[in-house]
Amino acid sequence: MSEIEELINRIEELRLNMIQAKEGRNYTDPEVIATSQALDDVLDKYQEMIMKKAEQDDRDRALGVGL
Repeated sequence: MSEIEELINRIEELRLNMIQAKEGRNYTDPEVIATSQALDDVLDKYQEMIMKKAEQDDRDRALGVGL
């Protein structure tokens, strides 16, 4: 499994945790905040990886790599 696939799985897991943590709580509840922050961290990593891959793909196309 690729690192991006692992992040997608982790995002889904944390998203479900967020839904469960929110049940019966306010958004300012410490558990909800902690769960939200964990999800944010993984989403940031995912976005960074996707952006780096897009930049690499652009460089490869410019150099004619993989044609």
